[in-house]
Formats: sequence, structure tokens, C-alpha cells
Amino acid sequence: MTQTVDFLVEIGTEELPPKALKKLSQAFGAGIEAGLAEAELSFGEVSLYASPRRLAVRIQELQARQADKTVEKKGPAKKAAFDADGNPSKALQGFARGCGADVADLIEIDTPKGVWMAFMQEQQGQDAAELLPAIVNQSLAKLPIPKRMRWGASDVEFVRPVHWAVMLMDDQVVPATILGHQTGNTTRGHRFHAPTEITIAKPADYIDTLCTKGYVQAEFDTRADMIRAQVEAAAKAEGGIAQIDEDLLEEVTALNEWPQAIVGDFDELFLSVPSEALVSAMKDHQKYFHMLDADGKLMAKFITISNIESSNPASVKSGNERVIRPRLSDAKFFWDQDRKQPLDDFLPRLKTVVFQQKLGTLFDKVERLETLAVKVGKPLGAESQMLERAARLSKCDLMSEMVGEFSDLQGIMGRYYAMEQNEDQQVADALDAQYQPRFAGDELPSSAVAQAVAIADKLDTITGIYGIGQVPSGDKDPFALRRSALGMLRIIIEKELDLDLELMIRFALDLHPEVKTTDELVADIYDFVISRLKAYFADQGVTAEQFEAVRSCAPSHPLDFAKRIEAVKAFAQIEGAESLSAANKRIANLLKKVDGDIAETVDTGLFDNDAESALFAKLDELREQVSDLVAGKDYIAALQQLATIRAEVDAFFDGVMVMADDESVKNNRLALLNQIYQLFTDIADISRL
Repeated sequence: MTQTVDFLVEIGTEELPPKALKKLSQAFGAGIEAGLAEAELSFGEVSLYASPRRLAVRIQELQARQADKTVEKKGPAKKAAFDADGNPSKALQGFARGCGADVADLIEIDTPKGVWMAFMQEQQGQDAAELLPAIVNQSLAKLPIPKRMRWGASDVEFVRPVHWAVMLMDDQVVPATILGHQTGNTTRGHRFHAPTEITIAKPADYIDTLCTKGYVQAEFDTRADMIRAQVEAAAKAEGGIAQIDEDLLEEVTALNEWPQAIVGDFDELFLSVPSEALVSAMKDHQKYFHMLDADGKLMAKFITISNIESSNPASVKSGNERVIRPRLSDAKFFWDQDRKQPLDDFLPRLKTVVFQQKLGTLFDKVERLETLAVKVGKPLGAESQMLERAARLSKCDLMSEMVGEFSDLQGIMGRYYAMEQNEDQQVADALDAQYQPRFAGDELPSSAVAQAVAIADKLDTITGIYGIGQVPSGDKDPFALRRSALGMLRIIIEKELDLDLELMIRFALDLHPEVKTTDELVADIYDFVISRLKAYFADQGVTAEQFEAVRSCAPSHPLDFAKRIEAVKAFAQIEGAESLSAANKRIANLLKKVDGDIAETVDTGLFDNDAESALFAKLDELREQVSDLVAGKDYIAALQQLATIRAEVDAFFDGVMVMADDESVKNNRLALLNQIYQLFTDIADISRL
């Protein structure tokens, strides 16, 4: 029976970057798992631990020693291993010496390329304790750290200075040097509550020992759950409802080892400022959670997470209240200052801000949007005057004091300032909605004006940046073209807007004087945008083959694309769909072999088989009704009708030789098959299924 051990490694550091902590922990664990797999050491449950001052991994049921194994070393081919007299060649003698063996110890092995000489060697397995130091060090070296640092006189580099290293197998220390430190069995607890060394007797004791003696909860998810529960309880005690942003929760979890929730207050006069500005000040600058009352209004309170169990929580409360007051005062000052002039007054300042060097300033972008928004919005029923006004004011708030300080409020403050100067509600809403969707699952613009401005803004950026050759590659997408493309498509599809993407791309490109519009460029941008739909539809259960079946037909209307996807997805569930897909693939392959044009008409006089006549009759019966359904974009019904041709298609291929010796008969049969194929590809190329 294979002996197993319980393994623990912990790296103790200065405070790690909070936004990277979880990723570092996951990468550390994955690296060790990969190293163990490569070393052929089996293992059981893997537990990851991460707090501001430590990364740790526990591995249960780790194989204590590699299994012994026989290693085959391949030498020269037998025909090159001996001379004509049967004596070993120099190559064979050299191979034997390299293996530490005699020629007599070598064996013959059969391979597809003939008989070769080989040496079978028994290789003793190594103890896991001998392999683990290199595995851990290799995992640490591969962590996703953009910039490593050195400290003191050491040459060691890591994301933060390292102060200790623990490595245990059961109750024994695994001796090693990790990031400049000799491993041991002593860790350190909370920086203030338990700064002295704490002994870890064995890996199974790690969590309990840190909690009871060290004031540290090392399990990241458990710590996050603690914070969530404390925040919700604190808000409830104040008669409010906690608003927990998941990204903020993760960051706060990464900042605290022993979290304690404390409620603070601020002056209610600040509630005259838009709540988004106050929340931004609390959340982004101070990492506070906010709460709403029963009516959904912001309360003049906040919840902070302290990393210390204070004997005087009132002091911690007042300290945080002193810190937040200047932030909120700034927000109120900016709010009051910005409202002293209309939004229009900010417009000329956009001439001083470069959008992109080759594409001009933000003012130039606004001028393009005034034209593009009308082009997009008119088919949606929006008024030109509203579209132009919304586009004209769309970027003005970027020059405001408030957005200058709180950049995440762009658009949001534009809406507030527009409402303050009594702009039409559709115009005001569009200033905020132009940035929607801001994230996956975010709501979409609701009015035609807002939808048009949002689409125009994204389309202008995509065509301009793509047009000057700055195509996203790998992880590099500085202008977030991928996100913009998906956001634009979501608006069009989910709001059921019948817009021609190719037409819009061409129109938007023509508005960029620095870009030369070509058919190739339009096609490239169309492909780039549409490719964003692959993952979008995959989340809805659409297979890659179903997506490509529609994409190959290149419908220029994204809404039409989505309807075809629905039809193909439904078609795939029909009995006989697989057979029809295979038949269409066969047809497609036959048509590819044709040199020159295929006849548009079918000559029934050339039929010499009942299967040909039956297929043509069925096609003739379906042609008009399918064409009408396609014209009405009822693709599901159209494919259901086409599916009824299955029996005739199967009979045709069973009884007819398409590539007949008679050239005219062959071409006539190809023309018949082409008409069937075209009827299907008017919807989607089901041969790809």
C-alpha cells in the first residue's frame, strides 16, 4: 500500500497587493499541483490559504515516495549496431558505456521502423521530501507577478519581502531554502494581536492554530463570508440594508486577517450630493460599504472593516469618520462648482483632450457622434434634434471637477447636470446610458435616443481604432474594443433593433478623415465585431458548429443573426437533422469540385431516375413557402419545412450517381443539388453541423 503524508507550505511576507492576492494564491496552488503531477506523485485534496501576509497550500494524502520504474533507453538500430562479422560497432559500445552497462546487457526491441538496441534500467523513486523544495520554488518563480522587488542586500526577488517559510510533511520539517529563508515549523500571527512566532505541529492544525493563537483566519472564502455576515448584521442593526459590491468584498477580504465591522456616521448635509458620488468616495477611496434605508435611499452611515479587535471601537469609528469627511466635502464642493455653468460650457475644453493622436480630440469625436447618432437613431424612431443634442453633450461631464476626481462617475454626472439644466429626460438619460453595458450582466439603454448614442459611441471607437491599424491582439486591447463590440451587439440583439451592421461600419469609417474606407476593412471590422458573439451565444447553449453555420452566411443584421441562431438550434433537435446536415455537407463537397458556373435552372427532360423527379418535385413544392418564410424572417418554420425534404434527399443519394459520365446529366444533377443547398444557406449552412 502506498504511504501518504499531509503536506503544508506557507510563505510569510509583507502585506501582499490586495487586488492580486486571490490570483496569486490560485497560481501558487496550481503550480504545485502541476509539479507533483510531473513528478508522478499522487495526491488528494488541495486547500489554498491566502491572507495579507501569507500564501499557503495544504495537500492531503500526498504520495510519500515516487514508485520505482523501469526506464527504456533506446540506442542505435540493430543494422548499425554490428559489423558484417557480428561484432559490436563503436556506436553500440559507446551507447552501452553511456548506460553504465556491457553490450551483453542490451536487448533488442521491435519498432515500426525496425529492430533497435535498447537498455532497460530500473530507476529508484525519490522521496517526496527531496522533490518538494524544487516544486515549490518553481511554482513561486512562475507566479503572475508583473514587477518583482528585492529587499536589503539579498538577490531574492518576490512580489513583497519574505520573512518566513514553513514546510511540513506530517510533523516533520522539510528542509529547504525558499526565497532566501530556511524552512521551519513556525509561522506568525496577526501583526498586532500575535506578532510572536507560533509553532504549527502538523498541517491539519494550521487553520485552528492560526485562529486560536494567531488571530488570523487564513481561509480566504471563509474570511469573505465573515465580512459579508458582519456587514449585513451591522446594517440591519442600524435599520438599513447593506450594499455589498463583490469586487469590494474581495479587496477588503485581501486587506484583513481578523476582520471586525464598525459602523460610522457622516453629516446628513452631504446627502444633497448625488448618491453615486458619495458611494464612490466611500467605496473606491476608503473601501467602505454603504447602506440604504427601506425606501432605497442612501443613509448617512458607512461600514468599515477594521483589521484589529480594538478595545476602544469608538476610537476606530471616530478616526474613520474624520478620514471620510474631507472626501465627502470634496464631492460636495465639486457638485456645487460644476453646477455654476451649463454643460455646454464644458464642450470647448474637449478640444484640449486627445482621444487618440491620429483620430483627434474628444471634441472631434463629439462632432462625429452628432452625425453618427442620427444615422443610427433615425431607423429606431428617435428625433434628430434629440439625437444631436445628446451626442453634443455626451462627453462634456469629462471636463467637470467631479469626474476629474471620480472617473467612474463619467456619464452618471452628465445625466445629473443635464437634469439640473432641464434638458429633455431622454437626452439626460442618454448621457449615462452611452456607457452601458459597463460590465457583464449590466442593464442596457432603454430609450431609442440612449440606444443610438451608446451604439454610435462604441462604433466610432471601434472603427477609428481598427481603421488606423491598432487591432487588439492577445491581452492587449487598450481601447477595450472587444468589450465595446459585445456591448453594442447586446444592445442591438436584446433590444431587438433591426440595424445593418455593415452599413453602420461603412458610414462610421467615412466619418474618420484619417481612415481610408475599403471593402476589405469593412469586412475585417464586421468579422471582428461578430466574432464577439461566439462566447455570447455559447453561454446560451449554442455550439461552435451552430454558430459557424450562421456566421458563414454573414448576415449583416445582428438581430437577424440571432434569429438564425435560434432556428439552427431548434433544427438541431429535429429527428433527421443529423442526416440532412450530412447530406448538405456531401452536396457542399460535390459543388466545390465544380469548375466554372453551375446552371441556374434544372432540365427535367434529363432526368432518368424516379429519385431525381421526386426530389425536384419536393423542392418545387417547398421553394415558394420557404422563400416566403425566409422573407418574413421566420427561420425556425423555414428550417422545419426544409427538414421534410430528408426522405427525398436520402433516396436521391441512394439511387443516383451524381457525377455521371454524361456531362449534361452530371451538370443537371449538380444544378438540382445546388438549388437545395442555396435554399438551406439562405438561412444557415447546416453542412457545418
